[in-house]
Amino acid sequence: MPRLAIAFVRIVDRMNYGVGRMAMYLLFVLMAILMWSAISKAVSTPSLWTLEMAQFVMVAYFVLGGPYAMQMGSHVRMDLFYAKQSPVRQAWWDAFTVFALVFYLGVMLWGAIDSTIYAVSFNERSPTAWRPYMWPIKVILCIGFLLMLLQAISALIRDIATIRGEPI
Repeated sequence: MPRLAIAFVRIVDRMNYGVGRMAMYLLFVLMAILMWSAISKAVSTPSLWTLEMAQFVMVAYFVLGGPYAMQMGSHVRMDLFYAKQSPVRQAWWDAFTVFALVFYLGVMLWGAIDSTIYAVSFNERSPTAWRPYMWPIKVILCIGFLLMLLQAISALIRDIATIRGEPI
């Protein structure tokens, strides 16, 4: 495999590993928000921001943790025939199916960028009582889709290397 491809795989894997490990801690942020929501409802008037903020944190946790899960092989896959095949045959299937994933992520990233530009241009706000700006979560979505796209390309390079008998 070319050195540039190996360097790309290592850089993307290292970056997504770090982002994924940091995204794990968003679960604690989510628990704190939900605990505050429960306490504020029991003690006084409920906070307006807790439900929507919990949703935003959950989206960030999910989108930023996705590339890490892909890197670790934690995504669910149908193992009816796949698990019984050799690593090279599995790499062929993965290399074939990654094109659908890359296309899907490209469309999602394109839509997310377009939506983010709209949110920034028009100061888009949520229609709820709290009315937070929408651009921060949309930027996180763009970053998450980009990282997932890079991880999918990294996986494709790994699969090609496995097929060639030169695993990275």
